[in-house]
Amino acid sequence: MSFLFMRFLLFTLGVFAAVICIEQRADAEQNYPWCINKPDTPPQCRYATLDQCLADRLGKGGSCSPSPYPSAPSLQSPRPPRQ
Repeated sequence: MSFLFMRFLLFTLGVFAAVICIEQRADAEQNYPWCINKPDTPPQCRYATLDQCLADRLGKGGSCSPSPYPSAPSLQSPRPPRQ
């Protein structure tokens, strides 16, 4: 009986460790240039364009503004043009 309990405990610990390692950081959504602002809540900056923010605002209310947070650096390095 204790062998099965130990296997279950080890499995549970493995699943917990996997979830912790895979989970994204909470501030990952703060990297987009446009935010929706609603009263009594912090800005939700998850829009790449003003049009996306305005379209989502119609369903949620609030207003759109440029992000007060710094943008994430681009993951692609600029390449020189081919000759």
